[in-house]
Amino acid sequence: MSVTVEQVSSIKKKLSIEVAAEMVAEELEKGFKKVAKGASIKGFRKGKVPKAILEQHFGPRVEYETINSLVNNTLYKSMVENKIEAVSQPEIVETGAIERGKPFTYQAEVEVRPEVTAKDYTGLDLEKEKFVFDDAIVDQQIEQMAASRVQLEVSKRKKAREGDTVIIDFEGFIDDTPFENGAAKDYQLELGSNSFIPGFEDQLIGLKREEEKEINVSFPESYGAKELAGKPAMFKVLVKEIKEKVEPKIDDSFAKEMGSENLEDLREKVKENAIKQEEGRIKGQLQENLMAALIEKNEFEVPEGMVKNQLMHLKDSFSQRLKAQGMSLEMLGMNDENFANTYRDMALQQVKGEILLDSIAEQEKIELAENAVDDKIKQFADESNASLEDVQKYFENASAMAGLKGQLLNEKVIAFLLESASVTEVDPKQPEVEQDETTEEEA
Repeated sequence: MSVTVEQVSSIKKKLSIEVAAEMVAEELEKGFKKVAKGASIKGFRKGKVPKAILEQHFGPRVEYETINSLVNNTLYKSMVENKIEAVSQPEIVETGAIERGKPFTYQAEVEVRPEVTAKDYTGLDLEKEKFVFDDAIVDQQIEQMAASRVQLEVSKRKKAREGDTVIIDFEGFIDDTPFENGAAKDYQLELGSNSFIPGFEDQLIGLKREEEKEINVSFPESYGAKELAGKPAMFKVLVKEIKEKVEPKIDDSFAKEMGSENLEDLREKVKENAIKQEEGRIKGQLQENLMAALIEKNEFEVPEGMVKNQLMHLKDSFSQRLKAQGMSLEMLGMNDENFANTYRDMALQQVKGEILLDSIAEQEKIELAENAVDDKIKQFADESNASLEDVQKYFENASAMAGLKGQLLNEKVIAFLLESASVTEVDPKQPEVEQDETTEEEA
């Protein structure tokens, strides 16, 4: 077997592979022997069909299978021998014919990680938001804690209003025909949560117990179930019960329920946590500014395979977070296509950032300390209240360990870059307030 490697671009290589005639003959022989065992041709006993007849009847099939076998047996071996690390599935771009006594040739293109020499990465001009803490945040978070412990109680009011939770039976129809998964009984729905099709919840406001109503809506064009996307639908709905939220009183008793000695102690804990979160947000924003500046100064091609892999990682991570909240991408009207369209730029920037940080680590000879990984694993165990043995067992997985080492090395490179950067503190951006057009006209 002989292999020629051509650099097509900074992110793609082409392999021209020639498989020796002897190997071709051997694979062909294997193929015909396999066919001969099961071949059933009139006039011949099973397993006793002459080779010439087999070639006449099964030649194209055996040649096709031989090509697949030769490619499978030689492509990855060729990549290993030539130290080519593919970042996506190799693509066969051309294959020759199978001819007895002749070598077989084919060509494959492989996406590879670009070899980037990072430049202009020291002395970056960066902006960092000033830390400003508003004690009102403490009140807001305690109110949110109380809201999270809200109890649903049967309302004394006769009619449902926004914020209420209604217990409903419903059945959906398209063109007077019920559609799959379009019906439920005793379904609990919070009005105003926007968890149903746009317009559905609005039409329940003002209904009474035991009141029935036909609700007409249209599925969004981007709806996850393609057979329903964009179609008008009618739902028959029965309101069976109306419940309203009752929040607990914020006092010492509430604080004790939240694990604090009293309300003052709870406030101190909330403040400490809020400060830590705000400092973390500012730090994260600074790192985003750093990566944006670094990427802007270093233009290079990125393999589409790496972007797709990162998109899959983002989708899996996002799906897991939604699952923990009892939701899914489909409930948000998202599928693989519009998720990729929405988050492709983010995935691209993350891949570029990873490549640049790895390059800087190599150029600056930045390495992890011997105990860095062990210390981080102990930290994970402490923060998650898990046993050290369980966490260590998790990181016995090669992929998990590689991810951890990559994360720690990236953090070390970012710290190096920030040390040399010129960082200017700026006032926090004030949220934009939409102007009330009515008030403006009246003024």
